[in-house]
Amino acid sequence: MTVDAHHHVWDLSVRDQDWIPELSPLRRNFTLADLAPEAHAAGVDRTVLVQTITVPQETPEFLELAASHDLVAGVVGWTDLTRPDIADELARLRELPGGHCLKGIRHQVQGEPDPEWLLRPDVRRGLAAVADAGLVYDLLVLPHQLPACTKVAAALPQLAFVLDHLGKPPIASGALKPWAPDLQALAALPNTYAKLSGLVSEADPTAWTVDDLRPYAETALEAFGPDRLMFGSDWPVCTPVATYGEVLSATRELTGGLDAAERADVFHGTATRVYRL
Repeated sequence: MTVDAHHHVWDLSVRDQDWIPELSPLRRNFTLADLAPEAHAAGVDRTVLVQTITVPQETPEFLELAASHDLVAGVVGWTDLTRPDIADELARLRELPGGHCLKGIRHQVQGEPDPEWLLRPDVRRGLAAVADAGLVYDLLVLPHQLPACTKVAAALPQLAFVLDHLGKPPIASGALKPWAPDLQALAALPNTYAKLSGLVSEADPTAWTVDDLRPYAETALEAFGPDRLMFGSDWPVCTPVATYGEVLSATRELTGGLDAAERADVFHGTATRVYRL
């Protein structure tokens, strides 16, 4: 059993994905019909579908997809954390078709110019509502935003925070500091988790190797432990540099030193438990 705790889909005929550069190979449709055969060939039987863009229409669409496809066991959607009626909006989303599949909320914090956006009073109020709704919060941040993640996770111990892509470490440069100590500070809090996902996208796109990723994966394994780490493909964002199977194979190699129970945590136990799949 393998759970892919992080992937996306999009249909450019429904709406543009304005974060994708014009000439990128990602500028086409990627659907569950595209993903399913690759996931099944890799032995993945459940996934978590994660938001891609900050528009309110996307989350209900993803919930409907989850309700109609056995592959998708959970959705991490988007809603405006700062809206005054955030608690009511989360309740409304849970009542939509597929609403039982809503497991978490995410915002593109990496695009916020304020490195302490997560600490704003209106944002913290929204995060508290996410916790009250029994949902998880996914952190999409850059390395310089990790200290704010630690502060907000400490302030909201009732909320489970999941760090996407290990906070996008500077793998291409080979640098570990200040990313590593900042990651370790976040991991010191018991309500924090992280995804072994998106690493190939931070490496040299023309010549990455598993050894390039290893120091970052090992830092995360030591900091969080296997019972707070989960595998994510980051498909299709990974596809310009690696196939679905290559990402899974690399993650298996990076976790090759773990025992069977620890690998089970990384590849399905942690995600199943944290997202209540």
